[in-house]
Amino acid sequence: MSAWLKDETTLRTGTAPHHGVDIFALLRDQSGPQATQVTAAGAAWLAGATPYPRSTLAQWEERPTAPGVLPCGSAFDVVNVPALFGRRMLEQLWAEGPGSGPVATHRGRMLLFAAPGTAQRLPSLLAWEEWGSTGSTGSEGSEGCGEQRGTVPPLLCHGTGDAVTVPPLTCAASDSGPRWVVAPDTRGPWLPGPDVLLWACVRVSRSMSSRAVHSIFPGADQDANVYDVSRRR
Repeated sequence: MSAWLKDETTLRTGTAPHHGVDIFALLRDQSGPQATQVTAAGAAWLAGATPYPRSTLAQWEERPTAPGVLPCGSAFDVVNVPALFGRRMLEQLWAEGPGSGPVATHRGRMLLFAAPGTAQRLPSLLAWEEWGSTGSTGSEGSEGCGEQRGTVPPLLCHGTGDAVTVPPLTCAASDSGPRWVVAPDTRGPWLPGPDVLLWACVRVSRSMSSRAVHSIFPGADQDANVYDVSRRR
C-alpha cells in the first residue's frame, strides 16, 4: 500500500471546524487486512468524484462508518458483475493480468472501478467478442478455432449520469453491508480500461465453459488477503 500522505491538512484547507471524528486519525489506527483499508489519499480520490470534495470529506468525518453514494463518469466508471464471476475476473487480473483498481462488494455483486468511458465501450466490445466467437456467421477465423465459447453474465455498467453506493471508509470485517475488497489507497489509482476488462471477461467465460475453475480465494472474511497490491500500476 502507499504510504500516508504528509500533507493531510491540504484536504481540509478552508473548511470550518467540525465536531466529528478525525477521519485521518481513524483511518491510520485501523487494524486488519491492508488491501481493504482506505487511506487518506484514497479518501481524497473518492471525494474528488463529487462536485464538492471538501463537503464530502466533512460528511465522512461526521459519519465514517456510513456507506456513501458517488457519481460515476468523471473520476471513474464502475462495472457491476455477479459476485462469483467478479471473483474469477479478479483471479485473472491479478494472476495473469495487470491487477485491478479499487473493488467493492455490495448486495451479492462486485463493483470493479474502471477508467472513465469504460461503461460506454465495454458492452459493445463484449457484444462484438461474443458474436465473433460463435462460429455461426461463417466469417473467416470463426470456425475451427478450437476454443469453446462461454457466456458472460449481464453486466451493469455505470458511467456518466449514474451513481453507485460505495462502502464506508471504516468498517468491521464482519459487517454485512458494502465492503472493500481492494480499497483505494492513492490520489490517482490505476484503473483498468474496457480492453483489460474485456480480456478478463473472455478468459473467465471460456475457462468456465471448458473446465472447473480452481479458486485462489480463501474464506469470505479473508478474500482480500490474496492480493499483492504493490503490483498495482
